[in-house]
Amino acid sequence: MGKSSIIFSCILFLALGFFSYNLWKIIRNIRLGKSKNRFDQPLKRTKILLKIAFGQTKLFARPISGILHALVYWGFLVITIGTLEMMVDGVFNLDRSFGVLGGFYNVATASGDVMAVLVFVSCIMFMFRRLFLKIKRFSGKEMKKSSSIDAIVALVIIVFLMVSLLTMNIGYIGIHPDSYFGSFPLSNLLLPYFVNWDLHLLHDISWWVHIILVLIFLNELPYSKHFHVVMSIPNVYFSNIENLGKMENISSVTKEVKLMMDPNADPYATPPVDTPPPESFGAKDVTDLNWVQLMNAYSCTECGRCTSECPANQTGKLLSPRKIMMDTRQRIKEVGKNIDKHGKDYTDNKTLLNDYISTEELWACTTCNACTQACPLNIDPLSIIVDLRRHLVMEESAAPQELNMMFNNVENNGAPWQFSAADRLKWKDE
Repeated sequence: MGKSSIIFSCILFLALGFFSYNLWKIIRNIRLGKSKNRFDQPLKRTKILLKIAFGQTKLFARPISGILHALVYWGFLVITIGTLEMMVDGVFNLDRSFGVLGGFYNVATASGDVMAVLVFVSCIMFMFRRLFLKIKRFSGKEMKKSSSIDAIVALVIIVFLMVSLLTMNIGYIGIHPDSYFGSFPLSNLLLPYFVNWDLHLLHDISWWVHIILVLIFLNELPYSKHFHVVMSIPNVYFSNIENLGKMENISSVTKEVKLMMDPNADPYATPPVDTPPPESFGAKDVTDLNWVQLMNAYSCTECGRCTSECPANQTGKLLSPRKIMMDTRQRIKEVGKNIDKHGKDYTDNKTLLNDYISTEELWACTTCNACTQACPLNIDPLSIIVDLRRHLVMEESAAPQELNMMFNNVENNGAPWQFSAADRLKWKDE
């Protein structure tokens, strides 16, 4: 093993170790949520995964940005093969070690060569759109300047990644004109413009720049909204595959209702010894949410498609589904930091409800599911809104006056209206 291999192996070990540590903390935070069964119907979930995550189909509702984003995503899938090869080459001091794959390698390298150009062009267009076009969904009270900077930094890194990949390929085929592995259609077209360059130096510099940028970008992801690059696949797989309008009942409430409706049930019967204590209703803080909802929060790209489709937001209400997800993510990160610093039993006397998300935001929601339908990753802001509402109603009796009137009418009259059952048909006599 040469000196360069040792240096690269140390850099790779440190970079992957640091990323693994941050990934472990995120997984730890997600597991703070309550249990949720999302391991059912694996075949159906796989089909949805292929269609939405890999096919990027929901993005095409906005064709221009959808196509550009899909090109970037597909490009990264193809180019990742080359990145893995570079890691193997760097550790074992090899050159194009995957070349033994023959025809597959030719297809992979040709696809990566073409995709590098397409990703480069797409990112330039994305930067132009970010810097010069005033797109409404990129703004909002929850959007800080750091979010826009984060997006630009990521785009700049990707642009340099694509440039370094192309110049590395140009240098490689230039120094091995008759004996190189793979197929590089666009790099061969660009090669004449570099004939007077030192191609050995160009290749070596490009190789190191590319792999270092990959490792920097990898470790920037856990601190960025672009962590969806990692989370998108599991998030789509474990997303809700039922009808979007279907809300889940609380099992303990359902049990009580069935008991009340059973004429043979003994209301004074002693409950079994192993009956668990009543669960809290709804959610007040992030630890009351389930792990899928917390994973949703880490998967949010802050693209604003949910908020731009929200009818409450469009009519000037305070609600922004994107803010719901961003607040949830910020809160679970804060809880995780408290655990790291003070231990698991520490409380900072703050909660997701009220300290991050106001009741005005929650009651503005019409539960139309437009946000979930619009999300390209099947994130479900509505489930969090409903759980927070349930806590307000069932734990704090803090529903709006209109709802309290309806609850009273249901209790007293068996219907939402303020008329007794005997008076409901009087209108027909008029």
